[in-house]
Amino acid sequence: MAWLNRAEWDGFIQHHPEAHLLQTSMWGRFKAEFGWKVAWVVAGKAGAQVLLRQLPLGFSIAYVPKGPVGEDWRALWPEVERFCRHSRAIFLKVEPDAWEPMAFDPEVELPGFRPSEPIQPRRTIEVSLEGDEEAWLERMKQKTRYNIRLAQKKGIVVRESQDLGVFYELMQVTAQRDGFGIHAPEYYERVYHWFAPEGHCVLLMAEYDGQPLAGLMAFAWGDRAWYFYGASSDQERQRMPTYLLQWEAMRWAARRGCRVYDLWGIPDVDEAILEAEFAQRNTGLWGVYRFKRGFGGVIRRSVGAWDRIFLPNLYRIYHWIRRLRHRGEPA
Repeated sequence: MAWLNRAEWDGFIQHHPEAHLLQTSMWGRFKAEFGWKVAWVVAGKAGAQVLLRQLPLGFSIAYVPKGPVGEDWRALWPEVERFCRHSRAIFLKVEPDAWEPMAFDPEVELPGFRPSEPIQPRRTIEVSLEGDEEAWLERMKQKTRYNIRLAQKKGIVVRESQDLGVFYELMQVTAQRDGFGIHAPEYYERVYHWFAPEGHCVLLMAEYDGQPLAGLMAFAWGDRAWYFYGASSDQERQRMPTYLLQWEAMRWAARRGCRVYDLWGIPDVDEAILEAEFAQRNTGLWGVYRFKRGFGGVIRRSVGAWDRIFLPNLYRIYHWIRRLRHRGEPA
C-alpha cells in the first residue's frame, strides 16, 4: 500500500490507459482550486484518486469519481478507509467507471457499501468513432445527417477558440432558456487552463458571419472523449449550428485517437420510455435527449453510486439537511 504523490499517481495512471478523465491528477488539481483536497491511494493492483470536501466542525465527505482504477479493489478499500477516517470523513461515495449489467460482484468488490444517489449523470449515449466519417453519418438518424449538412450549406463555420468570455455568455443564455444550473465563469476558465495546453480539451465555437452562435467544451483521455459543457444562443437557430458543432467535436476526438465520444447525460429512464416520450417532453434532460439521440450512439447506464458510511448518525443528519435545502425546488 502507498499514499502516493502526484508524480507517482501519474506513473500509475500511465499503466492504466483505460482510466477515466476524472481519475487523472489534472482533474484532481483542477478540483483542488475549488475547495477539494486530493489524495492518491494504491494497494495491490488498484488505485483511487480520492477527493475530500471539508464540512463544519472538522468533518468531511470523501468521493471517488469514476474509479477506482485497476483490478481487484478489495485490497484497496482498507487503505482508503484509513485515509477517510484520518480525515474524519462521514462517508465515502464511489462512482465506478463501469456499465450495467455489472461485470463484478458488488459484495466482493464493494464490501460494506450501499447503493446511493449519484453525482455524475447515470445514463448517457456513447457514439462510436470507429470507421470513417461516412460510417459515422450512416449510423446517425436521417434528420441529424440532414441538419449537419444544412448547417454547412447555411454558412455555419466551426473553429477552435480560446474566448471563454463569449462561451460563458452563451452558457448564461442557455441556463436562462433551458433552466439549467451553471458554474461560475472561473470554473470553465480553470478547467480549460488545466486540460487544453496538453491537447486534452478543446473549446469549439460555431459562428455565422462572425457571430458566435454556439460553443462546446470537449475532453479527451486515452481512447475516450466526453462532451461536458455546451451552450447556444437564441439567434440563427434555423441554421442548426449545434449539429455541426457536435460533428466537429467528433472529428476532433477522432484526430486525438479516441474511439468513443460520450455525450454525457440523458434522462435516467428506460430506453423504451425515452423513445415513447421524448417528442412530448422538453424539461430537464429531455430536451437534450431529443438532440443527442440523433447521433447514432448506444445508450449506456452506469452501475451508479455506492456509499461506505463511517459515521451513521452524521450521515443521516447530512442527508436530512440536503433534503431540507432542496425542498420545494423544481426537479
